[in-house]
Amino acid sequence: MIKIKDYLDMLDFSNTLFGLPFAYLGAFLAQDGQVTLHQFFWITVAMVGARTAALSLNRLIDLPYDAANPRTASWVMPSGRLPTGLVWAGVFFFLALLFLAAAQLNPLCLKLAPLAVIVLWGYSYTKRFTWWCHLILGMAIGMGPIGAWFAITGTFDWQPFLLGAAVAFWIAGFDTMYACQDIEFDRQAGLYSIPARFGETGALLFSAVFHFFTVVFLVLAGLVLHLGGWYYLGVCIAALVLIYEHWVVRPGDLTRVNQVSFQFNHYVGLIILVTALVDIYH
Repeated sequence: MIKIKDYLDMLDFSNTLFGLPFAYLGAFLAQDGQVTLHQFFWITVAMVGARTAALSLNRLIDLPYDAANPRTASWVMPSGRLPTGLVWAGVFFFLALLFLAAAQLNPLCLKLAPLAVIVLWGYSYTKRFTWWCHLILGMAIGMGPIGAWFAITGTFDWQPFLLGAAVAFWIAGFDTMYACQDIEFDRQAGLYSIPARFGETGALLFSAVFHFFTVVFLVLAGLVLHLGGWYYLGVCIAALVLIYEHWVVRPGDLTRVNQVSFQFNHYVGLIILVTALVDIYH
């Protein structure tokens, strides 16, 4: 039971809320809200499987760095509370769950599942050679609404890539902000990140630009998909949340960066999803 608790602590399932609302948004926008219970269930399974496998892989691949970093040394894996063999078993279990869900949805999803695995697996290595790693993480999570759209339509369409881009820039923005905590460690360890490359002030500027593009792509998605006032109200509220984040996290004051990254950010996707659904069904 202790190992199960440690495993759940490592996974932190609450963070699934980052990508899941946008995945649902992609599904409901694909055919004006015509989503069956079967599709909804297997989209959820696919997202949970993909997110859990990706996070487990990240913890395994980054284990030497997490153990050496004072900020992360007390986490479940670096502190030795969880055997790596158990985590690897979890990786393959949840990847199998992803493929099962893809097979239950449609042939296109099953064909694209290996590509998703490559992106999810490869992301964790990007910090070793490029400071664009934050955007690559965003792209990995941005696959959610795109895949959910394909799950509903069964066809390769371009429209969901606007939602995917919005998610990619949103994730990149707060991941860049969060990484400001590790500037000195990343530099000493030879790791690449925007904060390590451009410093705290430059990183927060990058973060703000990324979040600006989040709003731009949300607006573009609304225009292309002919969404109405409720959706744009949600975009405005989400934009205010992002502005508030940048108001409280400033160069020289990172005291609220964890709260901003893992609490306020949860609301962005939920706000957009709820207002979009009102727009679709009202």
